[in-house]
Amino acid sequence: MTDLPPPLASLSLANLALSLDDRGIATLSLNRPQKRNALDAATVGELIRAFTAFPEAGVRAVILRAEGPHFCAGLDLVEHHGADRSPAEFWQLCLRWHEAFNRMEYGGIPVIAALKGAVVGGGLELASAAHIRVADASTYFALPEGSRGLFTGGGATIRVADLVGKARMIDMMLTGRIYRGAEAVEVGLAQYLVEDSEAKARELAEATAANLPLTNFAICSAISHMQNMSALDAAYAEATVAGIVNTQPDARARLKAFADGTGPRIKPGQGA
Repeated sequence: MTDLPPPLASLSLANLALSLDDRGIATLSLNRPQKRNALDAATVGELIRAFTAFPEAGVRAVILRAEGPHFCAGLDLVEHHGADRSPAEFWQLCLRWHEAFNRMEYGGIPVIAALKGAVVGGGLELASAAHIRVADASTYFALPEGSRGLFTGGGATIRVADLVGKARMIDMMLTGRIYRGAEAVEVGLAQYLVEDSEAKARELAEATAANLPLTNFAICSAISHMQNMSALDAAYAEATVAGIVNTQPDARARLKAFADGTGPRIKPGQGA
């Protein structure tokens, strides 16, 4: 691991741990294992600061992981109960959650989540803001808000519904249905199911970090923006982004290698 550059070194993180390797891959760890990495207000603030600093620091990819046996059990219900927030106060807290997760999804840097144990409630909202989710055999996904008298406030109605569909999300919230294993991959909650989610997340992070940053920025921000547009506007935006990305000077060497046959070719069985 390398020393953190100034935008990262100056971060004040108590509930997250951060490291950076010489490839520009940041590893951001949820670090409240005694709370099953539940998200309190302070942790959400740290997520905002970290994902705000990553682009300035030149980070090429982010591995999002967790200490302990669980990825994230969601909203810190003990803090929430003790705070006894007013509707306006909780509304503002939810907007902070949205800010954190939007900075992940739209920040233009690949975020690969290494999942394990509980990915529940707000933990699933956090995971769904990552671009790639890797699960292991211990991973389980749930939205237990219905049984707790709650409603999602961190983007599940946007991202989780987009992953699994409206009907499955409503079922998860009403009945507490849990998804795990191959079924979780089949419905879209994760793209990979492996023995070691952190090792696979690092493999994927290294592959994405080798891409050109501008290309990654387009993939990890423009697609989400286009999903929010009408088909006509999305087509116009896609053409605009392609015009910029596909003519970038840094791509010339890669295009030349393809044209003269020295570059890699896509073959069955190849890739992550």
